[in-house]
Parts: sequence; C-alpha cells; structure tokens
Amino acid sequence: MTTKPSKELKTFDNPKPDRNYEIYFDCPEFTCLCPMTDQPDFASIEISYMPDKLCVELKSLKLYLWSYRDEGAFHEAVTNKILDDIVAAIEPRWVEVCGVFNVRGGIETSVVASHGTKA
Repeated sequence: MTTKPSKELKTFDNPKPDRNYEIYFDCPEFTCLCPMTDQPDFASIEISYMPDKLCVELKSLKLYLWSYRDEGAFHEAVTNKILDDIVAAIEPRWVEVCGVFNVRGGIETSVVASHGTKA
C-alpha cells in the first residue's frame, strides 16, 4: 500500500483527560509553494497543544503536512489553516502553531497563531 498525502487529521482518546499537560511537535521538513512565484517555501512547523478529550495521531499529522507540498499558500494563511484544522479535529484546551519559514529575499518569517487559553 502506497502512502499518500491527506487532509484528514486522525485522533485518539486522550489517556489523561483530567490532567493538564502539553504535547509538542516539531516538523522541520514542511514545504508549500509561494503563491506569487510557485517556488518552494521551506519551514519548520512547531505545534504545541494541551489536549482535552482527543489527541492528534502522528502519522496522520505527517500526511496532513505533506499535503501542502504542492499548494500555493502565503505563510500567514497556511499557519492559520493548520491551526484551524487542528482545532476542528481535536478541540484542544489550548493550541499554538508556529511557522518558521526559511530565509527568502533576505527575510526570515515566523508566524504564530493560537487558540484557547493555556492553563
């Protein structure tokens, strides 16, 4: 069976829903396309969240991030879209997505978007 990119974020039950704890993902191989030039934009996507009832399954996150490889997206838009999709999938107590995009034209861009309240 061939692995393919997917927009589906799979979940599993939080093993400790009564406890506040933070999960951190560092995804240093994120790629999308610049919507102005169609050239690749490389970034590290950092995701921190405090789960409520559900957690994000890692392989589905990998395939989800891979799905952006051939899509044109401004840094601000893609970072906020990732945040929105995580919120829709797991309804966390708190989540923050940081996109750290490689230098382009002498400028490094970081976009930080969050949802909820960190306890």
